Amino acid sequence: MQPGRSRVTAEPYLWPYDASFDRSTTALVVIDMQRDFCEEGGYLSSQGYDLSAIRSIIPKIQTLLSTFRQAGLPIFHTREGHRPDLSDLSSRELFRSRNNPSGRGIGDQGPLGRLLVRGEAGHDIVNELYPLSGEPIIDKPGKGAYANTDFDLLLRVKGIRNLVLCGVTTDVCVHTTMREANDRGYDCLLVEDCCAASEKRLHDAAIEMVRTEGGVFGATGKSEDLLSVSYGSLAFQFGICR
Repeated sequence: MQPGRSRVTAEPYLWPYDASFDRSTTALVVIDMQRDFCEEGGYLSSQGYDLSAIRSIIPKIQTLLSTFRQAGLPIFHTREGHRPDLSDLSSRELFRSRNNPSGRGIGDQGPLGRLLVRGEAGHDIVNELYPLSGEPIIDKPGKGAYANTDFDLLLRVKGIRNLVLCGVTTDVCVHTTMREANDRGYDCLLVEDCCAASEKRLHDAAIEMVRTEGGVFGATGKSEDLLSVSYGSLAFQFGICR
């Protein structure tokens, strides 16, 4: 962050643009760090993807969570999943989810229960990042956290206008949520080393898309820059920097 300013070093602009980073305006959003996406036997591994990149970001998100909790900043978690009867799942999405070598998709049985179904073991958040009491969990039936949820209402009631985004996958649920937030007037920071995708090329492409056109969807930065706040800044006073 700049000396004496509550802005984070980021690309393509210092974030947030109006130097309004404090606990009354800014929230951390941990996106879809569920067993179905982060553990073997879950949805993503059934699609044939390597989970090593996704597993590698868990310790860094733990640090973000710990720091935001100590500073008293709002924290939200999201989970993607569907009703047990799949009445909120389109036929096209069911087809798409099964269009992989295993032939298994949403609602099918796996080692962690039915894939991406609410109430199953795989739907829940990994133990390392489990929400504390009072941290809202946004259950969403799709990729974005805004569609068919009360997420926007919860943010506006708190006066939040800046979002720090982390989680999985960079190119799908994180990116969709960032785009939705941008269209609703939120200034978003995607924490690059606290996000991961099923393939590195998809992660890299998603980062580049955020930065284009002067930050068309927001800004991207590193966790060390988010946590390295200078003396005299609002964020330092609130304990974000140790």
